[in-house]
Amino acid sequence: MVKKKTPVILLLSFLLVAGLVFYFYSPRNSPFYPSCIFKSFTGLSCPGCGSQRAFHELLHFNFSAAFAYNPLFIVSIPYGLALFFLTQTSAGQKLPAIYRLLAGKITLLIIGLIVLAFFIFRNL
Repeated sequence: MVKKKTPVILLLSFLLVAGLVFYFYSPRNSPFYPSCIFKSFTGLSCPGCGSQRAFHELLHFNFSAAFAYNPLFIVSIPYGLALFFLTQTSAGQKLPAIYRLLAGKITLLIIGLIVLAFFIFRNL
């Protein structure tokens, strides 16, 4: 039983530490955050650009600034949390139909198209 929960505990511990770092150190002012390699080579913003700053602002409950930095990241958080909790609550059982809908091939294709459209429109 403990071995099954160990990866989840490690993940949650990592997220807690990462959250504390992001809360206390702004990506705008701290030199240890990685910069986007794609943007440094091309000058274009990738779909993930601004996610670090958005996460920092989100932790400070500044939702409008977080959304301004990367709206796709902000709206994807509930989706990712739903998938995570569905997999955790269904451990050892057949995944529910809602999971198969949220992680199905068509859904993943639609998400890929949304990310591609976001990439194109944010660089116009």
